[in-house]
Amino acid sequence: MTDFPDDPHKFAAAKPMPAILAVPPQRSALLRSIRRHPTMWLGGILLGAVVLMAVFAPLIANQDPAALNPAQRVRPPSAEALFGTDMLGRDIFSRCVYGARVSLIVGLGVALLASAVGMVIGLVAGFTRWADGIIMRVMDGMMSIPAILLAIALMTLMRGGSIFNVILAITLAEIPRVARLTRSAVLSVRELAYVEAAVACGTSRLGIIRQHILPNTLAPITVQATYICASAMITEAILSFIGAGLPTSIPSWGNIMAEGRALWQVKPNIVFFPAIFLSLTVLAVNLLGDGLRDAVDPRLAKRV
Repeated sequence: MTDFPDDPHKFAAAKPMPAILAVPPQRSALLRSIRRHPTMWLGGILLGAVVLMAVFAPLIANQDPAALNPAQRVRPPSAEALFGTDMLGRDIFSRCVYGARVSLIVGLGVALLASAVGMVIGLVAGFTRWADGIIMRVMDGMMSIPAILLAIALMTLMRGGSIFNVILAITLAEIPRVARLTRSAVLSVRELAYVEAAVACGTSRLGIIRQHILPNTLAPITVQATYICASAMITEAILSFIGAGLPTSIPSWGNIMAEGRALWQVKPNIVFFPAIFLSLTVLAVNLLGDGLRDAVDPRLAKRV
């Protein structure tokens, strides 16, 4: 029979834990998700390339996107004009490069504003029973109107084609979706046992929201924000395409395509290149959002 010392500290000193049993440092869930989900870093690389293109647009674009040159109207792609020129002789490549700035600013601005405002509204509706019915009926009424139609109506009322007005119009159309998603998450979490225990222990409502509600709503809101960002880019392109968004003096992928639709059959390059830029950017945001969902959601992180 093995004799154990009276003092347990002596046993701990006599029998040190082998190095092989030491717990290795826990790797980041984000890094595990990137390794297991290559679509995440693929979307990140594509989106990073678009961001770099927008930031360094003056260095990448070889011409002024607003410079008119009637003598070079509707030129095919060449060494001087990589994507050709439009009906006013403006360089399509330069306009596409600068158009990335508009799409990224609108997409990111709408995603942040809609997520922040919608989350606050959803938290209030989920925790305040008497206000829940009133707030959700207003949100349902806004959701009954298609987002693009509501954005067009708001742009008409604001009577000004600026980036701020476009962001505001699209944000108001996206807030109800975030509010309803947040409310559903709050309703499912607030009835759990550990939340009821926190209430019984006298934890304040703000403390419950910060410690228990927000961590459980972060994953769905993050995924929804990426979809909102991609949807806002498409909505901005639609508004500019139909003439309800930004003026043609501000390069936007939507108004570049709008200017080339009359010559689509003979000069498809005017519409094709901005459409490719828009499609790749939206795809990158969606791929990145799917990867972030797996990294942020603790239930999915356990499977990774």
